[in-house]
This record gives sequence, structure tokens and C-alpha cells, in this order.
Amino acid sequence: MPILSFGSRNIDLITGKKTMTIRKLWKKPVKKGDRLHCYWNLVSKEREKVFEAEVIDVEILTFHELLKRDDLILEEGFKDSKELKTEFHKMYIEELKKDTLFQVIRFRKLPIELWEGEKIDEKAMITQRADILFDSGKYNQSAMCYDAALKFDPRDIYLLNKKGDNLSRLGKFEEAIKCYNQALNIDPENEFVWNNKALALLNSGDPEKALKSSQKALEINPDNSVILYWQGFILEMLGKYKDALQAYDKVLELDYQNPEVWNARGNLLSEIGKTEEALESYDKALELCLEDEGDSVAFNRKGNALLELGRFEEALECYDDALALEKNNYIFWSNKGVALMELNRFNEAVECFNKVLQIDPSNDDARVLKDECLENL
Repeated sequence: MPILSFGSRNIDLITGKKTMTIRKLWKKPVKKGDRLHCYWNLVSKEREKVFEAEVIDVEILTFHELLKRDDLILEEGFKDSKELKTEFHKMYIEELKKDTLFQVIRFRKLPIELWEGEKIDEKAMITQRADILFDSGKYNQSAMCYDAALKFDPRDIYLLNKKGDNLSRLGKFEEAIKCYNQALNIDPENEFVWNNKALALLNSGDPEKALKSSQKALEINPDNSVILYWQGFILEMLGKYKDALQAYDKVLELDYQNPEVWNARGNLLSEIGKTEEALESYDKALELCLEDEGDSVAFNRKGNALLELGRFEEALECYDDALALEKNNYIFWSNKGVALMELNRFNEAVECFNKVLQIDPSNDDARVLKDECLENL
């Protein structure tokens, strides 16, 4: 019983888009008519059968011959022989010689009712793989898996929503909106899909429509803190600051311990000139973050608020705290440099701007600020 193992690189095989694989010749070569048992990550804890297949053709080639077959190289998913050679040397630890034999295996996937071994829920398996790939940021691969899973049930709300999320991650917002609309045609009371549609509309440059979708989500569930948070963000993008602040405050009534919302509230208050109140929000965000570990962005934002208030020594402390957590962030170095300039500590400020230019040599702002410091020495 020949067994094949596939991983993330073999998504086309798992979804059925491709029905050919190239493997080093086994001691007992595969032959036409053999039954293949194909698994995901054979040696890992995630081992799971993905399909059974029947071998319909086998071609045996030397490694030297294989490297000359552009048709097979492209079909296997490599751009050229150099890439195939590099990847195969990684796959096969032992040395590959010119006369090392490989088998080009072509097969047809068998319907589950014809399997000899244990049956699986193929849709659930592919969905699980899609979710793993999505969570690890491999959006092109997860997109193929969601498409493959939807072939089993085109009306699956979860899959339509996840496909929409996936397309949004790829920047394909119009296509994502179509997926959300399909899901909402089936389940118009799904608050989560309405919220995701709102975010896709916002990212596609239509905040007014985004607000309408967000409002629809809140009509379904007025106490969903995630939807309220994003509605606050959308209102902020529309310049409706009072309404946005009310949305953030409502979120905090529901989820007082959320540092992201306190940060967002602080940013909004800072934007409308309420710096003292913004500082209180940043302090609360930091307090919550520091219960677990430091948040460099929160320290930087607090520093910015203190800078606006003219509390330069305190701002400097915040920037130092941010840099202790993220020492190569040129924005933090630049902000520290500005605080030092305000304190007339120009020599130290020059060092900060030099650090910015080491990290980002094309940073014109740092160059101008450095020159200004040098003029004041």
C-alpha cells in the first residue's frame, strides 16, 4: 500500500487542482493501478488522511533527465530547474546524483465511497487545513482550500465568511464583499458577517456604506463589543468624533479591561485636542498591557501625548521604555530626538537622529532635524 505525505507546499494536490507528484524512486516502485493512501504531514501530530487515489501513469527519470524537463518542472510548481534542484536537495538529505532515479506519478482521486481505508469528512478536513493556513498567514494557500471546501457545500456560511476574510487579507475587497453578500443572502441575521462586510467596505474606500453595514450588525446585537469597536473606528474615519467617542465608551462599559479600546480612545481624544483626557486613556491602556508585558506602541503614544502637553522629561521616559522593548524602531528614536531637542539636549538628539538614519537612510525628516540640532550646538 503506497503512502504519500503532503504538506503546506502541496495544497494544489490536496484540493485536487493537481494530480501529479514527483518522488524519489522507492525500493518498490509505484506501478499503474496501485492504490495511493495520501496523508497530511505524515510524521507530525497533525497526521490525517486527505484522500485515496489510483495510479494511472508512472514515468521514471534520472535526476539529470528531470532537470531538462521544463514541462514537468512547471507542472510540479517550480519556476525553473534551478528552483527544483534547490528544493529537492532540501527535501532529500542524501546526495542527489545525476543518475538518481525519480518517479513521476500521475493519479486520479477516488470518491470516498471507494476508499479501502478509514473514511473521513473531506470537507471538514480541508476546512481545518484552510484555517491552519489562514491563522499562519499563508493566505494564498488558504484561499485555495476554502474554495475546495465550498465545492462540497456552496451555502456554508462559515466558509463563505472565511473566504471573504481571506480575500480581505489579500486586499481583494470587492471579491470579499461578494462573499459576504452570498453569506448574508443565506443568513441575513449574522452579525459577524455584517461586521466583516463593513470592514471590507471601509478598506475599499466606502466608509458611508461601511457605517450602514456596521449599524445593521448592531441592530442584530447591540452589545457586541467587537462590532461597537469597529463602528467607533468607522465613525472616526468619517470625522464623526463625538459619535466615535460614544462608541468607544460603550465598548468600555462592556469590556473595561480592553487595552486596544483605551488606546483607540486616547488616539481620538488626542486628535480632537483633548490631550489631558487622552493621557488618562493611554495610562489605562499601559496599566492593562503591563499586567502581562510591555507594549512599545502604548509607551510611544503616551510619550506623544506628554510631548503635546510640554511634559518633555516624562515623554522622554516613555520613549526610552518603548525603545527598551523595540530598539530598532526608527519612529521611537525620532520621537526621542524631538523630546531631547525640546530640552535643548542637542548632542543627545543628534545621536537619536543618527540612529534613525542608520535604520532608515532615506529618512529626510531625521536629516533635517539633525541639521537643526547641529546649528544649535
